[in-house]
Amino acid sequence: MLIEFSVSNYRSFRDKQTLSMAATPRLSKKRNLFAPPVNGEKLPDLLKVAAIYGPNASGKSSLIRAMGIIGQLLTALPSANDEPLPVSPFRFDPQLQHEPSCFEYNFIQRGLRYRFVLHLTAQRIIEEQLVSYPKGKETLLYQRCFAEEGEQYVFGANLEGGKEVHNAWRRLTNPKTLFISQAIANSSEELTQLRGPFSWFQTGLLVIEQNNFMGLSAASIRFLKIASDHTGNLRDFLKEVDIPVSAIHLNTEDAESVQPAKKLTLKEFFAAAQKDKVTLTHTSLLGKAEFDFSEESGGTKNLIGFWLPWFMINHADGSGILCVDELDSSLHPSIVDDLIEKHLNSGLDTQLIFTTHDTHLMNAKALRRDQFWITERDANGATCLFSVHDFEGREGEDVEKRYFEGRYRGLPLIRRG
Repeated sequence: MLIEFSVSNYRSFRDKQTLSMAATPRLSKKRNLFAPPVNGEKLPDLLKVAAIYGPNASGKSSLIRAMGIIGQLLTALPSANDEPLPVSPFRFDPQLQHEPSCFEYNFIQRGLRYRFVLHLTAQRIIEEQLVSYPKGKETLLYQRCFAEEGEQYVFGANLEGGKEVHNAWRRLTNPKTLFISQAIANSSEELTQLRGPFSWFQTGLLVIEQNNFMGLSAASIRFLKIASDHTGNLRDFLKEVDIPVSAIHLNTEDAESVQPAKKLTLKEFFAAAQKDKVTLTHTSLLGKAEFDFSEESGGTKNLIGFWLPWFMINHADGSGILCVDELDSSLHPSIVDDLIEKHLNSGLDTQLIFTTHDTHLMNAKALRRDQFWITERDANGATCLFSVHDFEGREGEDVEKRYFEGRYRGLPLIRRG
């Protein structure tokens, strides 16, 4: 579960901006919160949902993309190390052109709080640091820093493995790969200390960037060919959002040739998925009809794509985070409403973070003031990120009306003349 995420010197982000999932005290709608299950320290309740608004080109998509940076690094192939790392500094400030982009994740995994700091340029990782907080006590696990004298490593006194293992991990880590990835890939099953935070990045934090739904729909079908017992889950998901699918039939002729996802690279996974065949049976008052996946509407395909990450965060360990860019552009507003309701009522400690232009959510009374976030660009072209709760107001006010009145800023300046 995410406590907060910060980013600076990345795309439209200049100075450090922070998205916090920590709930403001004394606001109502307790179903929107959960108490973080952390051993030995008292933390504020965390929000289940954050909705991010703002004009076009204000930085909403860049924020979601920033959150997914580590996922891109984890899936990068060693053979692709000649490729630049996926960062771009803030371009309006010449002094930042050669400075690293900075990302910081504060999160909870398996009852323990962590802070992960990552600084990188297109050429190399400049800093990577992982800190844990057993019973609230800050404990360094490892840190790597690159400076003029070269790359320096500091290993925490309690980091498992011992000096020889640490040095082996270090030798295997090149300038463009994460140390934690190499440590996990080259450690024995008995060494588990780094596996918790690594698994959070690998499967606990799922990021869907704009226009990725079509690729995800193919991935959903491939996933079902690997785990066909979950076909009914997809069918029920579609029926719950008023898509009258009564059955889903997979082409199992080449099922034996389908490799588990962990044996495929992401690119290979999506390429293989394009060859999969699936038939959906729709039911109406006149009877049943079968449709090939290619015949389905764009909206149904988007929903099939959305189902896979939705299923994963709700069935992994019940504490995942799903971040979606422009959720409303791929799904009907009523479906978005329904998904948010299901999410809030699930009883799971999962989190949904999304960008949107659909302001009717502000007036639906489902979310709290501290769950609405705004992006806007300042006079220097830099993104500022702030919560509606940062502004004076009362609980229960018409947030949508005040937003369009400009009370929270974050509206496009349309010049007429």
